[in-house]
Amino acid sequence: MVNEIEIFGPGCAKCKALKKSVEEAIEKLGWTEVKILYNTDMADIIQRGITSTPALAVDGKIILSGRYLPVNKLVQLLQEYG
Repeated sequence: MVNEIEIFGPGCAKCKALKKSVEEAIEKLGWTEVKILYNTDMADIIQRGITSTPALAVDGKIILSGRYLPVNKLVQLLQEYG
């Protein structure tokens, strides 16, 4: 089970859209205990080795960087980690 999902980005439209997709995907998966974080701290983003945003981490592991995914694709991706 996934404990934490973190979205990284400066607050742009794609980053916000990814956050919304993550929330919807988690709801579809029925993962009620997952903590969702939205990190806009660019110094932290760079320190974690992320070179393009939006980015997504599951339990601390970066699994997506530089693009947005729609809900159905996120469900598939997150199932691999759940």
